[in-house]
Amino acid sequence: MTVNPGIRSPLDKLNHLAAIVARQADPDFCVTAGGVVTAISATHYAVSGLSRHVRLGDFVEHCSKAGTHLGQVIKVESGQVLVCAIEPGEPISIRDSVLRIGEFKVSPHDDWCGRAIDALCRPIDGKGPLVQGGKGRSIVSTAPASMSRRRVDKGFRTGVKAIDIFTPLCYGQRLGIFAGSGVGKSTLLSMLASADAFDRVVIALVGERGREVREFIEDTLGENMRKSIAVVATSDESPMLRKMAPLVAMTIAEHFRDQGENVLFIADSVTRFAHAVREVAIASGELPISRGYPASVFTELPKLLERAGPGLEGSGTITAIISVLVDGDNHNDPVSDSTRGILDGHIVLERSLADEGRYPPINPLASISRLARKAWTPDQERLVMRLKTLMHRYEETRDLRLIGGYRPGTDADLDMAVKQVPAIYETLKQTPADKSVADAYAELAIALRNVAAGGGPMAAKR
Repeated sequence: MTVNPGIRSPLDKLNHLAAIVARQADPDFCVTAGGVVTAISATHYAVSGLSRHVRLGDFVEHCSKAGTHLGQVIKVESGQVLVCAIEPGEPISIRDSVLRIGEFKVSPHDDWCGRAIDALCRPIDGKGPLVQGGKGRSIVSTAPASMSRRRVDKGFRTGVKAIDIFTPLCYGQRLGIFAGSGVGKSTLLSMLASADAFDRVVIALVGERGREVREFIEDTLGENMRKSIAVVATSDESPMLRKMAPLVAMTIAEHFRDQGENVLFIADSVTRFAHAVREVAIASGELPISRGYPASVFTELPKLLERAGPGLEGSGTITAIISVLVDGDNHNDPVSDSTRGILDGHIVLERSLADEGRYPPINPLASISRLARKAWTPDQERLVMRLKTLMHRYEETRDLRLIGGYRPGTDADLDMAVKQVPAIYETLKQTPADKSVADAYAELAIALRNVAAGGGPMAAKR
């Protein structure tokens, strides 16, 4: 659906109302009732006359002298409904008319690839209007039935060495990247978006800095933008648009999944989506229950994330990689804790590793892929478990070694860890400028052989 750009004259108003009447025959767009604005606040406005005709979450169209604008019903009472404006700064006056629209639907098309759009499916890249598909899809839908979904059974390579070795992924998996601000979430996401394993990539940029959007699309994605669609809601946009952006992006991903394609869905970040849901919920009068978050936040998160994953038999998959902004580097804040329980694995980025110059700053000991055994061979699994044992031994004795309490020859495992772990860390270093690695295990094997032959940790890099 599209938004009317403005109504400037009485004739325009008459033509607009005639168009609404004509659209009543369209089941995808049904206006059934109208009301008037009776009260206005900074976050929402009240409408009388719609209570018997709307449901929670329905969209409405507000008509004023300046034009028409979308809003969403956030609370229904017996005498009035509360509506949150979709876009900030809309001119709203008492007695303005408000018409019910119903569900917000999008009509994805294959030609959307290579485009950047906003949360209302309007192009923001200056490449002209979008081609509309033949079927409208509501941005609020349910996940496929549990027993009807395909099983996750096939792994793929991301090209990021630390992930392919320690937390390998499968088609249809949902993975979270957990980190504080400025640690490298977006950089790692850009590396994963370049993976060649997918037919389509759908990216939801939620609450991003406006200056970074063009850099991400043109520089980071580059040639991969040809098979990608970016849905953008920057940090200065309304909470409704920031809430809608990942829902629209997921709906587009579902369109391609239903065509049998393997889709990569990236959301940066789900925390800002949760913040937007919180703002809307508090505006409707909902009370916070956990560190300032209302209960609806923890209802909306699984509704969004469960839509990703394998589709029905005969369809494709949606592999979801979600970034989670850890507030104050506290990995147990409510959003992080709730999201971690929904996803099929998590990657933890440590600020201390970034300070050491290890990029990506992934902590393999704190990261886990719940579907790793479907991607590992038995030999690879045994190798990774052994590597983790050595890394754990190396890290737990760090203070002891710094004060000179380590003596070679007293502990064989520790001797091996001191010799090999620095080479492992050096091998795992990777930047977006580096080429994607086809076989991370081969590079690791070369590094360990060099160490065994007497070379230092930098030998593998040479």
